[in-house]
Amino acid sequence: MDFRISADDRVGAQPNRGAKPQARAAKGSRVEPSLGQSVGGFVDDERSGGPIGGGNGGGGKPPRGKKPARAEKQPRRGKAETAKPKKRRSRSGGFLMGLLWWGFVACLWGGLAVIAVIVYYGAQLPSSNGWAIPDRPPNIRILAADGSLISNRGQTGGEAVTFRELPQYVPAAFIASEDKRFMSHFGVDPIGLLAVAVESVQARGVTRGASTLTQQVAKNLFLTPDQTLGRKVQEAILAIWLEQNFTKEEILELYMNRVYFGAGATGIEAAAQTYFGVSARNLSLGQAAMLVGILPAPSAYNPKANPQRAIERQRIVLNVMAQEGYITREEADAAQIDPAQSNVRTVVAGSESYVADWVESLMTAYIGEIKDDVVVQTTIDWKMQKDAEFIVKEAVANEGSKRGFSQGALVAMDVNGTVRAMVGGVDYQASQYNRAVTAKRQPGSTFKPFVYMAAMEKGYTPDTLAEDAQFEYKGWSPRNASGKYAGTVTLRQGLAYSLNTIAGRLAIDVTPEKVIEVATRMGISSPMTPVPSIALGTQEVNLLELTSAYAPFANGGMGVIPNVITKITSKDGTVLYEASDAGPGRVVDPNVLNEMNDMLETAVEVGTGRGANLGGWAFGGKTGTSQNARDALFVGYTSAMVTGVWLGNDNDTKTTLSGGNVPAAIWSEFMTKAHAGRSPVPIPSGSYQGQVVAQQMVDPTTGQALIDPTTGQPQVQYVDGGTGQPVQTMTDPATGRVVAIDPATGQPIQGLAPAGGGSMNPPIQTGQMTDPTTGLPVDQGFGQPQQFNAQGQAIDPVTGYPLQTDGNAGFNNSAPIDPQTGLPMMLVVDPATGQQVWVPSAPATAQPMQGQPVQPSSPFAPPAGIGEEPVYQNQRSQRTLMDLLFGN
Repeated sequence: MDFRISADDRVGAQPNRGAKPQARAAKGSRVEPSLGQSVGGFVDDERSGGPIGGGNGGGGKPPRGKKPARAEKQPRRGKAETAKPKKRRSRSGGFLMGLLWWGFVACLWGGLAVIAVIVYYGAQLPSSNGWAIPDRPPNIRILAADGSLISNRGQTGGEAVTFRELPQYVPAAFIASEDKRFMSHFGVDPIGLLAVAVESVQARGVTRGASTLTQQVAKNLFLTPDQTLGRKVQEAILAIWLEQNFTKEEILELYMNRVYFGAGATGIEAAAQTYFGVSARNLSLGQAAMLVGILPAPSAYNPKANPQRAIERQRIVLNVMAQEGYITREEADAAQIDPAQSNVRTVVAGSESYVADWVESLMTAYIGEIKDDVVVQTTIDWKMQKDAEFIVKEAVANEGSKRGFSQGALVAMDVNGTVRAMVGGVDYQASQYNRAVTAKRQPGSTFKPFVYMAAMEKGYTPDTLAEDAQFEYKGWSPRNASGKYAGTVTLRQGLAYSLNTIAGRLAIDVTPEKVIEVATRMGISSPMTPVPSIALGTQEVNLLELTSAYAPFANGGMGVIPNVITKITSKDGTVLYEASDAGPGRVVDPNVLNEMNDMLETAVEVGTGRGANLGGWAFGGKTGTSQNARDALFVGYTSAMVTGVWLGNDNDTKTTLSGGNVPAAIWSEFMTKAHAGRSPVPIPSGSYQGQVVAQQMVDPTTGQALIDPTTGQPQVQYVDGGTGQPVQTMTDPATGRVVAIDPATGQPIQGLAPAGGGSMNPPIQTGQMTDPTTGLPVDQGFGQPQQFNAQGQAIDPVTGYPLQTDGNAGFNNSAPIDPQTGLPMMLVVDPATGQQVWVPSAPATAQPMQGQPVQPSSPFAPPAGIGEEPVYQNQRSQRTLMDLLFGN
């Protein structure tokens, strides 16, 4: 069916069924549009004056009774139709719509660009499957003997602490100051970014950073500090990853433990210890605010470098905390430091830091590479350490300007080598150079005991006479410091008054190589050159080794290894290292030890060390002053402790010091405090107690050694060195050592060190032993383990007679042995006959010929008998040594 709609049927058309089709308008006349045709404007009835479709444009005639509209009115009606204000509104709306449209397009493209940048820089990061928090550098926590903290060492300077170990205001200070919306954002803070952008536009420059705490953690853990677009994009990506994989508490803990606070402190614990000397667990509100205030510029805001700025930053942080509601205004005001205050009370790194540095340097040797936090227990006595620090500082402050020195060092240890105190300098903050361990200086006359010990081992005694006079040896001519010479003196006097000529003669006589061997055996580890001037302490050593080398004089003759570490454990308590009592064993023959203590006690009683004093305690020691007094030392000991003191200048300039003045005074003051409350104990004498000693058997009727008829060898028995009682022995086939056994059980007797070649504490062999009949070394001639008599002297296993040292100048190599003392006899010239005669060299029997003085054949003469005055070549030498040396 075909439906057609006429024009009259259109909506709004007037019924005019008789109307005829409209004729085409003449050219140039106006045509009124009708509904359904193209319309240039939209006009209602009121504006047109008639219904729609009326007029010529409607195609019908005008109603009767009304005049047709005049032709000139048509243009007016046309103008009314073209609504100009409506066109202006259309253009304005189009501009806004266009602006919105292009804004949308720009945002779309901008978003795509941002996504592209994120994808580009994100693709440069490793796969997120491999992302992990890097391990924090290990911390070394160093404790004193009583468990108090000495210091933390390592890259961070402090151990990590957990979030819950800290007072609540510590993390609150970080959040309030560094990232107010930390608890609510997703790793990146859009609000913060917008605020910074607005501030920067207003200020026409970047005002502050917009990184969140999480972004800072990401930067510190994974990225370089470069300020580039790529790094910032990667920082944001990693921050979002951190927020997705860790709690807010864990992220804040990471931040607090890894952020840098200046002064070498990384982490809140290190900062608390560095600036305030307390654990972060015990920080006050004001201290916590000051530490957080450091973070924007650690080098400029830390309280040590700039206390005024630190106080100002503290005030800002406390105010922000109050504004954010973490503390009250009253708490903020109470925690603030008075702005008028010019300084902030911070902890000062003391002398214990020298100990900490030394301990840190030993760690690799003790446990290898450190991968996790460790705790080191040391031997340091905290009170002694602080006493030593104070005494050295006071002495330098009071005497330094007068005597021209600016530095000092002190080492104190128990007689077994356990270090109790160490001062490496006057001010650790000004200089971290350790003058007790690292610095090597000339020891001066404190080295002479090793020269004299070599002489005692050669057979000389403290009463052996020597000539104090100038001499020249291969271009070297030692001089006494006083410029005066006493003539003939005993070796005891030579050491007590530190006569350079006597020490020089001894060094030449025993050879410099022998002096080095003795010094090394006693504990000197620095390399030394064998020259005669070694006798005067010209070879450089450090104070630590020099002090430890005196310990055998104090402990009965046993060598020691200086030790400051007793135990090293991991943080969970696993023992990684523990000190043992093992040591070098006996390094001084008991007889020689007694002689050395005799001379060193004389040195502090009447000699150069008489300025030292220690009420009630027996002690020995030696002063030392290097050339031009560039170094002044005193090393002394009791039965409980050994202490060495050094004073001088880092630039090696001369002073007016001597070892017997300020160093001896420092030693006395420190040792008096260190021995307070202890009962005096004598210095141990030389003894073979605790050792199995070989003793030759003698026929009581003939006085000759008993010979075993089956072997033809002298018979030897083994005795307890302490009691002299024979013991039953057996030879250990694995070691060749002779071990004392209990006859009831057949087991080794505990507490008696074995004898023989592998003994832990064998008597010291004083040079290469030779057979007096063959001149061959003992081991080459017989190849048997060394045997010793009750006096500790090596004996020939064939003849049973004591052996003598090779190259004993002053004593002839073929000298007969005094049967009463076992010592070689001395060859001297009888001035009455001009003949050489053998005389005993021991004090009990060495008497000169009646009425005749003895003319020595070497610079050294045998001593007089007990109770007798020695016979001098020059009677003037019988004046007191003080008169001769000091003109009294």
